[in-house]
Amino acid sequence: MLFAVIPAGGSGTRLWPLSRAGHPKFLHPLTGTESSLLQATVARLAPLTTPDRTLVVTGAAHAAAVARQLTSLPEENILVEPSPRDSCAAIALAAAVIATREPQAVMGSFAADHLIRDPQTWVGTVREAVAGAEQGLLMTVGITPTRPETGYGYLQCGELLGTGPLRRVEEFKEKPPAEVAQEYLRSGRHLWNASMFVWRVDVFLAELARQQPTLHAGVTTIADAWDTPERENVLGSVWPTLPRISVDYAVMEGAAAAGRVATVPGDFGWNDVGDFDTLGDVLAPDGARNVVLGGGPAESKPGVLLRDSTGLVVVPHSGRLVAALGVRDLIVVDTPDALLVCPRDRAQDVKKLVDELRERGEERYV
Repeated sequence: MLFAVIPAGGSGTRLWPLSRAGHPKFLHPLTGTESSLLQATVARLAPLTTPDRTLVVTGAAHAAAVARQLTSLPEENILVEPSPRDSCAAIALAAAVIATREPQAVMGSFAADHLIRDPQTWVGTVREAVAGAEQGLLMTVGITPTRPETGYGYLQCGELLGTGPLRRVEEFKEKPPAEVAQEYLRSGRHLWNASMFVWRVDVFLAELARQQPTLHAGVTTIADAWDTPERENVLGSVWPTLPRISVDYAVMEGAAAAGRVATVPGDFGWNDVGDFDTLGDVLAPDGARNVVLGGGPAESKPGVLLRDSTGLVVVPHSGRLVAALGVRDLIVVDTPDALLVCPRDRAQDVKKLVDELRERGEERYV
């Protein structure tokens, strides 16, 4: 039985002003149903694991909300990090805690804020990754690309391992410019890197020790004290000393160079819901190509009035009426203290507004 780890961090700045530092995107129902992204992630894992083998790593500011949304998880399975140290520290802490319970357990790490259209196919793909992890490989689930995407990192794949579907990962590639992304798509050798990982905890921790000895020593010290009265003291003193680095940079790139990483290609309708334009593409639009968060046709949603308007993404979150007349391809996000209106093709630039608010010292809006 798989141990599932869900890193639940970040503030989703491209989904501002709905997503805020105090209530980030994974806590919101962006799935087209009443479930939050986090709840949908846990539900998707049900065929692979159980609540007592599911761990969430989150910040102190979000721990209470996570517990309220995931009432089936044991309280001790919500690992609270005192401050953000990027993905490697969070994932490594979970791996070290799991290793104290079951030293050769297979662990999967799956982000809290992804959408999967075909959960059944996703489960089958993860099971193939588990089989590779049981052989001692550091596995990643790669996404078969459908377009020359410049917003994702890529996995450059090598030979098949055995009869397939596992393929060696030769190199992790950064987000490419458009012409390089087109080349990757044509090559058939590149997959999107969705940062879904599966490995035996002992194999991962050994690779962490080889490449990041300081981080390994720190999380091991914390894990050893995890179930003792010294947890808070050790966590408070050791955690701030850990390097702030992603697991891709810290471990996976070096492991791939050493031939220790493999991937399983997946095609299950994956999306990381990075911005409101993407959300408009993922959720089912009405006949006028309008999407109103919360589901259902725009014309039947209370609090929304759209006439002669097409291609809108509307997030009514303030209790006020949101009305639009004769406009197209806009994002309208209405919250109690902030209103965002922008063209859909500028959705990626919403983050710049958040950056400017921080520069102006207006943290209350962030």
